[in-house]
Amino acid sequence: MSNTVGTRPRTGARHGSPPPGRADGAALLAPALLMAIGLGAVVVVFLWWSDTGSVVSSGAWVTNAGRLFGLLAGYAAPVLVVLMARVPVLDRTLGSDRLARWHAMGGRYMVGLVSAHVVLIVWGYALTDRKGLVAQTTTLVFHYPDMLKATFGTLLLFGVGAVSARAARRRLSYEAWYYLHLATYLAIFLTFFHQLSNGAEFVLDTKARLLWYGLYLGSAALILWFRFVVPTLFALRHRLRVAELRPEGPGVFSVLITGRRLDELAAATKAGQFFRWRFMAPGLFLAANPYSLSAAPNPRYLRITVKDLGSHSRALARIRPGTRILAEGPYGAFTAARRTRRKVLLLAAGVGITPIRALFETIPARRGELTLVYRASRAEDLIFRHELESIAERRGARLHYLVGARAEIGEPLQARTLLALLPDLREHDVYLCGPDGMTRTAREALDTAGVPARRIHHESFEF
Repeated sequence: MSNTVGTRPRTGARHGSPPPGRADGAALLAPALLMAIGLGAVVVVFLWWSDTGSVVSSGAWVTNAGRLFGLLAGYAAPVLVVLMARVPVLDRTLGSDRLARWHAMGGRYMVGLVSAHVVLIVWGYALTDRKGLVAQTTTLVFHYPDMLKATFGTLLLFGVGAVSARAARRRLSYEAWYYLHLATYLAIFLTFFHQLSNGAEFVLDTKARLLWYGLYLGSAALILWFRFVVPTLFALRHRLRVAELRPEGPGVFSVLITGRRLDELAAATKAGQFFRWRFMAPGLFLAANPYSLSAAPNPRYLRITVKDLGSHSRALARIRPGTRILAEGPYGAFTAARRTRRKVLLLAAGVGITPIRALFETIPARRGELTLVYRASRAEDLIFRHELESIAERRGARLHYLVGARAEIGEPLQARTLLALLPDLREHDVYLCGPDGMTRTAREALDTAGVPARRIHHESFEF
């Protein structure tokens, strides 16, 4: 089967496009946020240094190293909470997937810091008190204030870290992973108090205690506001409900959603963004799953499109019209705001066509500036085909299908294939969405073709 199935003529309405080279807010916010986090870590090190006197024994050296690692782990906990608090300015500028990657990387560092803290503190105290490690551990856990709670919290943190590892994560459903991950909040709560009860930096220093309380209470306030209060207010204002289910292809269906004041919601939402949807029906209401909009937001309805990939999506395929929905969002930075060049390539595979289809309809572009390449193993897997062809004809955009099993046609997402379709590919911004394997292959092909990484825009929903 030919891997290039079709294109559409360059006729239709004009859409203005922004001048090239427009500054990307993420390019400014990302280093600023990382710098702020780094400065906070420097303050924590200074806090430890200012309270550390002369160190004259091996036990004291080991214990003070354990104190430092413990302070840094204590600082990392609220920072990681803030990264996933769904603060709009962070989420919509940096993207949820980037914040999730930072959170995951920081979580690994935090588990390492906690491990080093536990080992060094027990070892250092054992050297100082001339006890064995088991006896010293028993003394610390059962005779120091708040240490029993801290021990349970630490074990819980290690457990969450284990299920968050990539190998374990693949074996869990999104819903199971989501709720196990929430146990991190309980772990942080349980370990907080021993820091103030036993930490030499806090016992006699009121300012340090207030700083630590402010750090933890501030992060807790952000979580409560953006993940609980704001969604509740959103639900009361918009009263979202399922209007209709529409089949789109094998194992793929769309959910049309109606509600109140959708004009306000449409005005605040950009094509390419997603919401976290909680459908108030048996088997669905326990988790808020992320689904991107598969059509441009409008005052009449919102549309998401779902592929049967697990128990949640199968249950959603049986949902009844009228079912109430709690939604959080809009989230994500996979929007036209990332664009820096006049020419745009949209590259999609599988259900990744959903945010791409919304961008194809709305991203500003003049005749000949917009191209969509859609990869599928079979022709029947091309969802929204008639819609895409209608949009292409109306907008004067180019539309290519790369169809066929790899066993028959080889790997179609190669640099030479993309350059054959777009000889000026290096002059394009590229929006990329699809399964993980496809996105890795496409990124390698784009890199080989000479597209700078800063002009490849991708947002993963695997978080």
